[in-house]
Parts: sequence; structure tokens; C-alpha cells
Amino acid sequence: MASDAEPIAELSFEAEVVYWRGPSPFFYAPLPPAAAEEVRRVARAVSYGWGVVPVTASLGGVAFATSLFPKDGTFYLPLKAAVRKKADVTAGDRILVDMVIAAPDR
Repeated sequence: MASDAEPIAELSFEAEVVYWRGPSPFFYAPLPPAAAEEVRRVARAVSYGWGVVPVTASLGGVAFATSLFPKDGTFYLPLKAAVRKKADVTAGDRILVDMVIAAPDR
């Protein structure tokens, strides 16, 4: 994964992939409550605005960088088409995610 920064949180969790229709259709993995609480604990230190939190994640052996965003009392992990295709996942699938939140390079 991309960053050499020191991890400030490392999480593993299961989630069900959801399809969000709009305004920009996309697939997401909503974080379960315990994982969302851990993200909330460190979000202020790493967020670059609007509550989004940059992360590196791994799903089915596919590593990627993205940003979580707050929604409905949790955070949503966006799953790009290239990631979903390589990991062979779609809406309704239960997935295991490993995720790292690192201190920002500022």
C-alpha cells in the first residue's frame, strides 16, 4: 500500500457491500459500529476536510488507497470498480477488510 507514514490505527472488519444509487452510483462497505468508533477516535488527526479519512485497505488480496466518508452514523469505504473486479465482489457480498489509517504527511 502507498504510504510510509506511521500507522495510527489498524482495523479488520466484516461488512456487506452495498450499492448506493445516487447522486453518483457507487459500491461501498459500511463500517460496523466498533470500526466506525475507532475511525472517529482518530479522524480529527487525519481528516483533510468534510470528515473524510484517508486509508489504505486490503480486500481479497487487493490493496488500494481511498478515503472513508461519514454517512448515517458510520463511515463508508468506497470500492472502485477495479478493486471489486479483482476481488470478485458485488452488492450483497460479505467481505473481510483490513485497513490502515496513517498519520498525514504534512
